[in-house]
Amino acid sequence: MAPLLDHRAPLHFIGVGGIGMSALAGILADRGFQVSGSDPRDSPVLESLRRRGVRVFAHQDAETIATLNRDGVTSALVVISTAVPAENPELMAAREAGLTICHRSDVLAALINAQPSIAVAGSHGKTTTSTLIATLLAATDQDPTAVIGGIVPAFQSNARSGRGRVLVAEADESDGSLVKFRSSLGLITNLELDHTDHYPDLEALIQTLQRFAAGCGSLLANADCPVLRQHFQPGAWWSIERSDGVEFAALAVEEHGEGTMADFFENGELVGRFSLPLPGRHNLSNATAALAACRLEGVPFGALATAMRTLRSPGRRFDFRGRWAGRQVVDDYAHHPSEVEATLHMARLMVTSGRSPLPEVPQRLVAVFQPHRFSRTAEFMDAFAAALALADTVLLAPLYAAGEAPIPGVNSQALANRLQQLRPDLPLRVSATLEQLAEQVVRRSQPGDLVLVMGAGDVNGLWSRLQALAELKPPDAPDAPAARLAA
Repeated sequence: MAPLLDHRAPLHFIGVGGIGMSALAGILADRGFQVSGSDPRDSPVLESLRRRGVRVFAHQDAETIATLNRDGVTSALVVISTAVPAENPELMAAREAGLTICHRSDVLAALINAQPSIAVAGSHGKTTTSTLIATLLAATDQDPTAVIGGIVPAFQSNARSGRGRVLVAEADESDGSLVKFRSSLGLITNLELDHTDHYPDLEALIQTLQRFAAGCGSLLANADCPVLRQHFQPGAWWSIERSDGVEFAALAVEEHGEGTMADFFENGELVGRFSLPLPGRHNLSNATAALAACRLEGVPFGALATAMRTLRSPGRRFDFRGRWAGRQVVDDYAHHPSEVEATLHMARLMVTSGRSPLPEVPQRLVAVFQPHRFSRTAEFMDAFAAALALADTVLLAPLYAAGEAPIPGVNSQALANRLQQLRPDLPLRVSATLEQLAEQVVRRSQPGDLVLVMGAGDVNGLWSRLQALAELKPPDAPDAPAARLAA
């Protein structure tokens, strides 16, 4: 992969505004590479790239490649992601021009393999764990480089180009490309079947992660995950359930809706206590993994414990969007049953403990969920129903296909039917459009509710639709002046 990092070769990213593509483009621009890209949807991410010297084209067509050629960029390395279809006009023009095409994972591999690195893999918690590692390293003067699949609050970006020895990267398993990475330290958060469009079964996923692990200099893994315990032999384990038989552990002393206080152990010996301002046991596990990775880097525990107090989750991970007529709206990327369950358990802890990082302690949970992909929904229909049954009210958005062909009998209504069988008393509505979904939130929620919007599709646009409805009329007073949503 070394030739990919030749400063003499320009790079052009098709779909440069994507969360993974933009991170790579920004870091390479910061490192002095000539970088360009195309994306038809303007965004703050693209504006940030422009400020860093990236040339951004507004169209994905043959003319973009022709313009690069006219400007003398005739040897560009064209970078694509799995989301770019083979019939993309710009990609077809690049092929016709004889340009070299590579996948974004090849570029990421070149970065990971070129310096000491920590690559974070696993079914759940990758973005949060890699965010926490990068944040802790930055807060303890390690000046890391980071390539993350979400916006890191401490950096206000999904990428950071540091001058320290370590690069932190999120290693996505969805298409199997993480087997290209040769990181100094590999970290696996957990493992269960997902991405059923790529993996026929759990065994195929396990084999891919085993290949990833074999390419790492050393491996750190979660001892609380039964699949990892059975199929992996890491150099170090971490746990939030026990301190014996593992290299790192964090045992909760106090848990509530604002966070967790825990004792940290190394090789069974108590090292110290830390306070984590992120509630939920899944966040405790993510933070323990991050602490363990930083300790393996030699960062003193005292400095890490101090830095822990300021940690924040990445964007779209229990992301507070605003308040409206007594409701609080939170956006979350949860799109697998385990993630939905963990997010709802965390929210319920806020209700029951009377403590919350939100402006107000919520009284009820209104789960707004958008199923993502026909294949995932079909595989986990019962599990999704069981997870969503933890809410007080459920509002379902139309299924987000993510480019998949429909599967007969698999849709949001089918999920609703399964959920109603499980909990006949549960208030439940299915919407045909996001506009209708916003209206259902208005009708079915009440002051004191936490409206928890979950999904990996376009349901994250619900907040703007609620804002638009608020300009028309508030939910509590149909004939009163418009209520305003507070950001």
